[in-house]
Amino acid sequence: MRQRQLPKEILAQIKEHLNLEKNKLEENLASLEAQDPFSNPDRLNDNAASDTEASEETSHDRMEALEKQLKQSLAEIAEAFLRIDNGTYGICQNCGNLIDTDRLAVKPTAVLCVTCERKREK
Repeated sequence: MRQRQLPKEILAQIKEHLNLEKNKLEENLASLEAQDPFSNPDRLNDNAASDTEASEETSHDRMEALEKQLKQSLAEIAEAFLRIDNGTYGICQNCGNLIDTDRLAVKPTAVLCVTCERKREK
């Protein structure tokens, strides 16, 4: 019979890693939002030159893209915590086999085993 769940010790380590990553991402997100020129309420009141405006627009677009990536990573971590809570963490969502712990150590939010991930990438 196949093992259907990771050992509790491994899950505890993964939860700790996920929490650390979540905290780091939240700090990065807060810092990024503070740096966004569009978050400054006085921005609308200044009569900035068009080149300054263009630079702010470019900076805002770049920060918006980074913000989207950070939020996506946070969502993946939240989903990983849900899978841990409901007992499905570490189980490939495609084939149902356990995902190798080495893969989970590298990418703790993985939802596919290496074999299924490779098939999906082809």
